Amino acid sequence: MYSKIYSTAVMGLDGITICVEADVSNGLPMFTLVGYLSSSVKEAGERVRTALKNSGINLPPKRITINLSPADIRKNGSYFDLAIAIAVRLALSGVYKTEVNSLSDTVIIGELSLNGEVLRVNGVLPMVHHAKNSGFKRVIVPYTNRNEASLIKGISVIGVKSLNEAWGYLTNSLDIPVTENDVENLYNKEKLSAEYDFSDVKGQHALKRGLEIAAAGFHNILMTGAAGSGKTMMAKCLPGIMPGLTFEECIEITKIYSIAGLLTERNSLITKRPFRSPHHTISRASLIGGGAFPVPGEISLANKAVLFLDEFPEFNKLAIEALRQPMEEKKAVISRLNSVYTFPADFMLVAAMNMCPCGNFPDRTRCSCSEMQIIRYQNKISRPIMDRIDISMEVRPVTYENLFSDKKEESSEKVRERVEDAIEIQNKRYRYENIRYNSQLKSSRIKNYIFLGEREEELLKRYFNEKELSARGVHRILRLSRTIADLGKREKITCDDISEALFYRNAHDRKTWGEGL
Repeated sequence: MYSKIYSTAVMGLDGITICVEADVSNGLPMFTLVGYLSSSVKEAGERVRTALKNSGINLPPKRITINLSPADIRKNGSYFDLAIAIAVRLALSGVYKTEVNSLSDTVIIGELSLNGEVLRVNGVLPMVHHAKNSGFKRVIVPYTNRNEASLIKGISVIGVKSLNEAWGYLTNSLDIPVTENDVENLYNKEKLSAEYDFSDVKGQHALKRGLEIAAAGFHNILMTGAAGSGKTMMAKCLPGIMPGLTFEECIEITKIYSIAGLLTERNSLITKRPFRSPHHTISRASLIGGGAFPVPGEISLANKAVLFLDEFPEFNKLAIEALRQPMEEKKAVISRLNSVYTFPADFMLVAAMNMCPCGNFPDRTRCSCSEMQIIRYQNKISRPIMDRIDISMEVRPVTYENLFSDKKEESSEKVRERVEDAIEIQNKRYRYENIRYNSQLKSSRIKNYIFLGEREEELLKRYFNEKELSARGVHRILRLSRTIADLGKREKITCDDISEALFYRNAHDRKTWGEGL
């Protein structure tokens, strides 16, 4: 007997339809799986046979062949266990005289334990999204994945706990209600409360202004200062002044977290901008994404949000340099022998570093580093990476007077209101472009949206000649000036706007970081 049903797999951020075929025929008893399979899929044979036995189905002494097509695509993961078991049981239905509904419009996803329980799998959201776009009407998923799967509207989601429960539903002997998810209740863009607030930070007004500009234009920022000056605390405050995610952005981020296995049954939709802060010992593949079967890295997990790299020079140099292309193209492209995987990487880089190896410079009473050691340490960050950072701030330690001052600091909510107003201006300006922020404006389109007067042009030209800027550096100054003007609700960029942008760029537009030591 022959049967055919459908399952899905994940390739990059998208799903792909997998046809599961089962054939039961006379011959030497064996259970064979074919179709360009990884070891994790080949092991499904033993899992399925044992799960069927413990579910009350004893396989007859026949030749059972399972094919997963298309055969030219490498299959990986445990998504296919339930589909294989159902296909085998369906192929045996001629023996057991069982009638099963048509499965041509159904996708089956799930891993099996040895006792027949259906276990949670990663990547259900993109797989269900693909199934819906491919015209399928129904999807059977593990019970613990049902809330995640039901985020996709237009397809019926059936959550099952066991192999027998799935079979009972398909044979109409068991009624399982379609899972409904109140997406509007889950998605509440007003829920912007953050653990860290600007009002908790005393002083540091220049740094707060720099972070406000970064949030308004989605600009990359580098904070440099002595240890304990508040760099990490300020970085953690940044998500609190950023605007809420749109529903489309929530789904895009949730897809990435689904593939990475970072969703839970209770937390099935990411509604707040993530704050990713990997340790400096992270590998290049973990930061960018990769592996034998590529999965998203930290830059993709920080999509539409903040990637905070503390102790920036301590990161592996190859990992830092691998950030170049994703920072420009807003995506990570990972090539393998048989396919190319693309993950979104539209993140805001927030980096922090000390000014010397010991972390005490410029306090020479505690810092014993030589001038050459300081220059060598600061120059661990290459010029191409620095060129991609819009704002560079030197963070000074908070004074005693500021620390214990009774002056009330501005809250993140007040700052966020200004940021949202500036972003609304940008949305109107770029309504015919496929961008949202000034930092995303392509160099070829700058002349269409950024205009300078004679005085402003002269100021920028003089700085260009003095500092020997690259073309990328000039364009980033223009984008930064545009954001500063938007925060001030000015259509025309003034000399003050350019001067402030130059102030934020000046720290890393020097030929050598250690100049002036």
